[in-house]
Amino acid sequence: MTKALIALLMAGKLGKFLTTGGTMLISIFTYALFYGWRYAVGLVGLIFVHEMGHYIAAKKSNLNVGAPCFIPFVGAWINLKEQPMNAEVEAYVGIAGPILGSVGAFVCYLIAHMIGSNALLAIAYAGFMLNLFNLIPISPLDGGRIVSVISPRIWLVGIPILAGLFIFQPSPLLLMIGIFAIPQAISAFKQRNIESTQYYRASRQVRLNYSFQYLLLVATLSLAAYQIHEQLTGRSF
Repeated sequence: MTKALIALLMAGKLGKFLTTGGTMLISIFTYALFYGWRYAVGLVGLIFVHEMGHYIAAKKSNLNVGAPCFIPFVGAWINLKEQPMNAEVEAYVGIAGPILGSVGAFVCYLIAHMIGSNALLAIAYAGFMLNLFNLIPISPLDGGRIVSVISPRIWLVGIPILAGLFIFQPSPLLLMIGIFAIPQAISAFKQRNIESTQYYRASRQVRLNYSFQYLLLVATLSLAAYQIHEQLTGRSF
């Protein structure tokens, strides 16, 4: 009986490993067909670091969370098996991904300069852009989860940003995000005193803290992405 129980537990852990590892390999293989295997490994690695930020924060918040799962050209996500109890916890889990993901991209940036690798510099650029994109203030992106503790009405700011990106570069992914996001944003706008509801209620200090962290992260990522873009312009790989 004990051996059977241990076997089941091991099978559960093995299943999580296969889910994450298997979908990572599929993503690497798919990206490698278009961009080469070095870039594919670096990109998927940075996505993994980003998702682990969410995972660690969810665990610290005592949320029941599953291992990351990857889908090529969509990204990855962690399976939250229970929702955060309030917007503050949601913002905490939401901002942890871009923070850790940005650290990962910065490490790539430093190594790229140390060894003079343009390819690694391009991977760092992709990492900064990935985390910056996720900070668009609209649900279900990380930015929407972060600003929810400030005010869900900020989701309305994300709509024109998302629309502008779609006009500049049409993408099924952007369309899918819009389908989920726009109704939520409109609903939040129509609800009076939504910030006073139990889920979104937060102290002034909490709102100010997340406002500062969010704006600082957006500014830092924007500057980093711009500088690397300028460095990459005209370089050969």
